[in-house]
Amino acid sequence: MIFWQLFLSFFKIGLFAIGGAYSFLPLTEKEVVEKYHWLTKSEFLDISGFVKMFPGAISVKYATYTGYKIAGVAGAMVANFANLLAPAACIMLASAFYFKFKSTPAVKGAFSMIQIVVFAMIIAVAFQAISLEQVSRVSSLIVVVIAFSLFTCTKIEPALIIIFAGVLGALLKFS
Repeated sequence: MIFWQLFLSFFKIGLFAIGGAYSFLPLTEKEVVEKYHWLTKSEFLDISGFVKMFPGAISVKYATYTGYKIAGVAGAMVANFANLLAPAACIMLASAFYFKFKSTPAVKGAFSMIQIVVFAMIIAVAFQAISLEQVSRVSSLIVVVIAFSLFTCTKIEPALIIIFAGVLGALLKFS
């Protein structure tokens, strides 16, 4: 039963993770925290920081962590297979039609609207990941501005920004 639940949950997550790396987080949270209680809210948020330190797709790391926690190696394999099955199948089907219809107003409109919705969900997850008290401190705002600037205005690898922030935070005992 648990393997079927893992499969269905991560298939749904893979199917609706449209728009990039973080678009799946709200749905993942609903499935693994609220619906099945496989992870606590605190654990879910801790993992969101933890998985950023390792290479690969974030959804794969969430599927691996959750599946492994719930059902060991087999659970991790089931969760990952389900997570990857939906997007792989969708891409194979969509690629057959995309070049033919990509410039139609309906397709352009659909993708434009999806981008806006994904943007809104990423902002929502960002606000859930940190307390307003923590981010309202001057020192935190300075870190936000510096990290945002480095990410948007330089070619510094995002992983290096995260690693540097972690090392600096540990050295300064930033909290």
